[in-house]
Amino acid sequence: MTSPPDTFMPSRPARFGYPVRVPRSRGRAPWAIASFIAIPLFFCSLMGSTLAQEKPHVVQWKGCLHGICTSWHEPSGANEAAIWLWAMVPPLVLCLIGYLCTRIRFGWYVACVAGIVEAVAVTRRLDMWTAHHTKRYPWGVDLIPGTNPSSNQWDPGEWEKLARSAALSLSHWTIGVAVVAIVGMAAVEVRRRYFGRRPLPLGDDEVLEGVHAPSATGAGIPSE
Repeated sequence: MTSPPDTFMPSRPARFGYPVRVPRSRGRAPWAIASFIAIPLFFCSLMGSTLAQEKPHVVQWKGCLHGICTSWHEPSGANEAAIWLWAMVPPLVLCLIGYLCTRIRFGWYVACVAGIVEAVAVTRRLDMWTAHHTKRYPWGVDLIPGTNPSSNQWDPGEWEKLARSAALSLSHWTIGVAVVAIVGMAAVEVRRRYFGRRPLPLGDDEVLEGVHAPSATGAGIPSE
């Protein structure tokens, strides 16, 4: 009876002389499913990051009848860069978790559960971000007051409601993909373990005889 193969790589000397055993890779499937789940998670995170961080460039000066004049302009380049950078953090973390899960047992399920947790965490404060974004854009995201109906396209709070709905929908899609992946892998494991083909049990003195088709070449002709 042979022992199961070792799932650890050979020991390597560490910095202080202690051997370190690194688990062998069990396949890239957890990394692949984590990268796939990270696609809708990125767009969900992008909508949440926009609601949380986007703010117009405000310019104020003295000289108006009411004391201080205020004008709103498009967000600065630094603000846009911060939005995109923060939006990339959750999917990159999920991809890293998926890579680490390639070396542990049940890594597929751990990667999927991590995607579900991140999708919930990204939208946890969505209502607060929506309210703050609406206050930062008192004229709407088009920065045009409602007194100019010919040019006004977005009323205050209108775009924020759409962005919130889109973020929640993407979060639900992320969770749905992860749940389907978990159920699919579980079904494959159950089918392989309980409904797969098994070898016939044979005793020590039993021999399985093969069945051969009759020869079609006929008897040989003896040579003289």
